[in-house]
Amino acid sequence: MSRRSNLLLALGCAIAFPLPPAVAQTAPAAAQSPEARLRALYDADWQWRLAQTGQRDSDEPGESAGDRLPRVSPAAQAERVAHWRAMLAQLDAVPMASLPREERINAAVFRTTLEADLAGSAFRPWEMPFNADSNFWSYLAGRSGYRTADQYRRYIARMRDVPRYFDEHIANMQAGLARGFSVPRVTLEGRDASITAFAEPDVTKNPFWAPIAAMPASIPAAERAAIEADARAAISQAVVPAYGKLLGFFRETYLPKARTSLAADALPQGKAFYAQQIREYTTLDLTPEAIHAIGLKEVARIEAEMAGVMKAAKFDGDLKAFTTFLRTDPQFVARTPDELMGVSSYVAKRVDGRLKDFFGLLPRYRFAIREVDPAIAPFYTAGRGGLDACQMNTYDLPSRPLYNIPALTLHECAPGHSFQAALALEGPDRPKFRGRTYFSGYGEGWGLYTEWLGTLMGVYRTPYEDFGRLSYEMWRAARLVIDTGIHRYGWSRDKAIAYLADHTALSRREVETEVDRYISWPGQALAYKLGEMSIRRKRAEAEAKLGERFDQRWFHDMILDLGSVPLPVLEDEIDRWIAAGGPDTLKERRG
Repeated sequence: MSRRSNLLLALGCAIAFPLPPAVAQTAPAAAQSPEARLRALYDADWQWRLAQTGQRDSDEPGESAGDRLPRVSPAAQAERVAHWRAMLAQLDAVPMASLPREERINAAVFRTTLEADLAGSAFRPWEMPFNADSNFWSYLAGRSGYRTADQYRRYIARMRDVPRYFDEHIANMQAGLARGFSVPRVTLEGRDASITAFAEPDVTKNPFWAPIAAMPASIPAAERAAIEADARAAISQAVVPAYGKLLGFFRETYLPKARTSLAADALPQGKAFYAQQIREYTTLDLTPEAIHAIGLKEVARIEAEMAGVMKAAKFDGDLKAFTTFLRTDPQFVARTPDELMGVSSYVAKRVDGRLKDFFGLLPRYRFAIREVDPAIAPFYTAGRGGLDACQMNTYDLPSRPLYNIPALTLHECAPGHSFQAALALEGPDRPKFRGRTYFSGYGEGWGLYTEWLGTLMGVYRTPYEDFGRLSYEMWRAARLVIDTGIHRYGWSRDKAIAYLADHTALSRREVETEVDRYISWPGQALAYKLGEMSIRRKRAEAEAKLGERFDQRWFHDMILDLGSVPLPVLEDEIDRWIAAGGPDTLKERRG
C-alpha cells in the first residue's frame, strides 16, 4: 500500500508543523548554476519535510523515528500549503533545459510531488485521515525491539505524544463530518476492532509493549528497568486513555454521522476531488470515462484467457462453475497459518533460483515473510510488501485459497515490492527525497507486472495456480471498472461486489474487503493495472524494436535502477533506453 512514501504520505494527507524559519528563507542564489539551484531547493524541502514529521535523517532501522508525532492542526496545514506554493514558484524559475538528464528526472519527481501535495490540499484531506484500508492509529506501536536505549526513549516520547496527536485528528474529523466530508459509513462496520487492542489496560498485553518485552540484554540492567517503568507509565497514562477516547469518538460520533452516500461525486467538490485523486495515484491525465472503457476491454481479454486455463484444468463446466469449485473445494484451503506461510516461503525460494536469469543486479538486503498483525487482519487486504518484510494475511484461512499465494508472493515479496525496495535502498547515490518517494503507478504497476513475469519464470506449476494469477490480474482490471463505476457512474456497493465476485475467484471476504477499500479510497486502486499496462506495453515495444538485442535482465535493471517515478517519466526513459539499443545501463556502476 502505499501512497508516495511513508514520509510523503504523512505530509500529503495529514500533518504539519510551523515552517522552520531557516528553511522558509532558503532561496538558491541567481548566480548559481541551474543544477546547483535545483539541488539546493529539493534538499531544503527534504529537511523541511523531516522537521514536519519529526523524523530523523537516517536509513538505519529504528533510527529514522523521532521523539514526537506529526502535528495535524488546520493552522499548520495552511503554513504547509504556503511552503509548497513557494517551492513550486522557485522550481518554476529553474531552467530545465540546461539540466543534466538525472537532474531533469529529479526535477520531474519533485514537481509531481509538490503539485500533488498542493492540488490535494484544496480538498482538506486531513479532515478524512483514514479509510477502510488504512488509518493513522494502527502503526504507531512498534512490532519488534529496538537496538539502543536512545531509540527506546524516543519511542516512549512518541507514546506520550499520542493524546495530542489523536485530539488534533478528532478535531479535524469533526470538521469533516460537519461539511459531509467523511468515509462512507457502510465501509466502517467492524473497523473499531482495529482500535480496541490498543486500548487494552493491561500494559503487558497492549501492542505498544511488544518492543519493551523484546529489549536487548545489551542495554544495562538499570537502564532497562528505567525504560520499562517509563514505558508502563506512558502506556497507562497516555496511550490507553487516548485510544479509549478515539474508540468512543469512532463508535458514538463518527460512525453514526458518517455519510451514507458512496461516490466521491457526493463529496464537496466531488468531481474535482475524484479527478485529483486519479491524477495523484496514476500520474496520468485520464478521465474516469476513459479508465472505465480501458477496464472493460481488459476484463474481456483476461476472461478469454481464463477460459483457456479452465480447459487446461479439464474442468467440465463454465467459468462461473469453475470459480465456485475453486472457492469451495477443501484441497485449496490451508489447514494452518503455517501451511499458508510455508507455501509463500517456498514460492519465494523457487523465485530466488530464477532471479539471475531475469535481473542483472540483485539486492543484498533480505526480507522476511510475516503474518499480518491480528489486530487489523480481519479487514486487511490479502498481503502487503515492504523493505523489511512482505506480509501474508492468515485470518480466515478458507478466504485465502492457496492457488492465489504464488501470484501474491511474487507481487509483495520478490521480484515485487520487497525486492524493488531493497534495490532502491542500495541504488545509486541520489537525493534523499528520491529514496522516500513512492508513486503508486510505478510501484504497484511493477508489482502486478511481476505476477505476469512469473509465467516466464515457471512459478505457476498447475492450471489452478495460473488461474489464480489470472484471477489476480482480473481483480486489478475489474478495479478500473468498479472504482469508476462507484465514483463516476453511481454504482451501489452490491453491484460492485457482484461484479468483482462474478469476474474473479476471490473469496467473498476478500471481495467485500476490496470493494469497501475502493469506496473509501477513491482512485488509489486504479494505479495497479494502468502501471502494469505501461510496463508491458513498453516491453513489447522494446522486444519488437530491438529483436535479438533485447535482454530482459537489462530491461528490468533499467526500470528498477530508475527508482520510483511518474509513469510518463518511466515511459520516456524506456524510449531512451530502446533508442540507445537496449544496453546494460548498470555495467559501469557494477564496476
